[in-house]
Amino acid sequence: MNITPILPVTVVPPGEGEHVHIPGFGATFKISSSETYGGASIVEHPFEVGTISAPHMHSREDEYSIVVEGEIGFRSDESETVLGPGGYIVKPRGQMHAMWNAGHVTGRIIEIIIPGGFERYFRDLAELMAASTTDRSAFTELAAKYGLTYGHPEWLDDVVRRYGLTPPTH
Repeated sequence: MNITPILPVTVVPPGEGEHVHIPGFGATFKISSSETYGGASIVEHPFEVGTISAPHMHSREDEYSIVVEGEIGFRSDESETVLGPGGYIVKPRGQMHAMWNAGHVTGRIIEIIIPGGFERYFRDLAELMAASTTDRSAFTELAAKYGLTYGHPEWLDDVVRRYGLTPPTH
């Protein structure tokens, strides 16, 4: 007999959740995969002006983003858009993508990650960056642990130039 466990009620009041700092943006853990039996996680990301995430591709999870504040740009393979508050986007696994603050004020997104588990990457990345390591192999190892591939797609330099962004560091 296949019995599906019942999820517990989880409440996270506004402004709460564990926060980790990653230069230019951060991660506030709202719902972790341990609270959803691995089904999903929810993370909130603020994006400072001039910030772009390093282009990357997931092999294990899909991301569903909701813009809450500001203007956030998204590029996934050949598709590019800028969304304001209330905009939604799906970033499927297997596509190289990046996100950036396309406006002049701090932006913020809510990210639903399915399946859950990838939220732990942000904690590990924050720890690695806090250690001020310049060892590229440490970032490569971390990416491999989470099934992530970083890249430098041909569109990156153009996006950085058009929006006046600080190029990603890893």
